[in-house]
Amino acid sequence: MKQRTFIDSVKVFVKAGNGGNGSYSFRREKFIPYGGPDGGDGGNGGNVILKGDREEDSLIRLYYNPHQKAGHAGKGLGQQMHGRNGKELIIKVPCGTQIWNMDTEIMIGEVLEHGQELLVARGGKGGLGNIHFKSSTHRAPTEHTEGEPGEELTLRLELKLIADIGLVGFPNAGKSSILTGISDAHPKIASYPFTTLNPIIGTLIYEDYSRIKIADIPGLIKGAHEGTGLGQDFLRHIERAPCLIYVLDMAGVDGRNPVDDYKTLRKELNFYRKDLTSRPFLIAANKMDIPEATGNLKMFRKKTGTKPIPISAYTGEGLDELREAMLKMFKNKDQKISVKQCSKKARLK
Repeated sequence: MKQRTFIDSVKVFVKAGNGGNGSYSFRREKFIPYGGPDGGDGGNGGNVILKGDREEDSLIRLYYNPHQKAGHAGKGLGQQMHGRNGKELIIKVPCGTQIWNMDTEIMIGEVLEHGQELLVARGGKGGLGNIHFKSSTHRAPTEHTEGEPGEELTLRLELKLIADIGLVGFPNAGKSSILTGISDAHPKIASYPFTTLNPIIGTLIYEDYSRIKIADIPGLIKGAHEGTGLGQDFLRHIERAPCLIYVLDMAGVDGRNPVDDYKTLRKELNFYRKDLTSRPFLIAANKMDIPEATGNLKMFRKKTGTKPIPISAYTGEGLDELREAMLKMFKNKDQKISVKQCSKKARLK
């Protein structure tokens, strides 16, 4: 099956509807030759609203349709008839979308929850009919006003996925395999690096019906902050995650040292955003089904002072323990005593 294109940043032009013009009209009926003014007001232009939708997982719809316009209003009519209001435009966006005004570089707001609405462009007000200008000394006014134009903005939408736990690791460390083994997600899995090109969300459901959302992001390598590999822009998708899991290839299949990988991952996260390395985390020592992993795990514990959870995404070994540790970490994420399952030595400076 062809993987759907993932877009997490897009430029959008929005135009709210114009207000309708007020009417210039006089009442003309049989036996009432001088009925006076009866021009109605113009309608209000349609607003442009962004609405959170859990079924949306990308900004791809707006990427291919960047010009979005609400409906214009109708003009007022005689007999004090109000013009029709312009049709409102509601644009569905993924939960976790930030909206920026590109002209001022000011964030207008965020859409974080399903059903949440954010008004981004207000429709113009309708003009006044000539009936509003009637007075005791001005019985036949011809004055009326035009409708106001709707707001017009250039927006930048940025998607930051909402997840409870983010998976961080080098390419081919087994993040996607772990996500498949513990959640309902089915990411692409292969034996070559960078098989995950886009963030993927999986949901882990426990027997007590607790639910944890897990974000798998593309592999992170040394120099990512300088643009090496896939860079680090995708790290925005774990910014909202209060907890992290470092997934390490403990067998060193690609010739890397697990200790160096761990230090590199923390340094790259620190380059992107310093508070990421201070969040509660677990270490998943993957590929324990390979003989070399046992010796590397002992060395890793000694050099880092941490207590990784030994697992094998291939055989399923340790996944139950990892699931329980994830639930415990998430439930205790706000406590002062961290459940990082590591000692103070693990904090890299």
